Amino acid sequence: MAFFLTFIMVCSVKAHEMVPTYPKWESSHILGVVRTRMEMFNKRKDVDYYEIGVFDENMKPIPFVSKYSLVKLTYLQHLKFDVYINKNDEVRARYICSKSKLKTEVKVRTAVSSRICSKFK
Repeated sequence: MAFFLTFIMVCSVKAHEMVPTYPKWESSHILGVVRTRMEMFNKRKDVDYYEIGVFDENMKPIPFVSKYSLVKLTYLQHLKFDVYINKNDEVRARYICSKSKLKTEVKVRTAVSSRICSKFK
């Protein structure tokens, strides 16, 4: 166990980033719908796709609309996107998350999927 912890501290784990860390819902151009604007950055050479989701405090999915639910984001690429939800779900929505989607044809034991979540206040 000590070796594993040392290995993690010595090796720099590269993942993707999603900002803002604490997004806010704002009115959209559609009555009864709110939106937030997010930005992602891919720092992983081994991942090209990320899945987006909106969740409540128990990590149960909340319906949302975005241009992307599955994002193609190549190494070192940035992407800005909007996420829309029903105004009635605004109080329940706690997290917006992105999860790396690993290629199924790659059979590497060291492949690690990463999940990044931003929390609504």
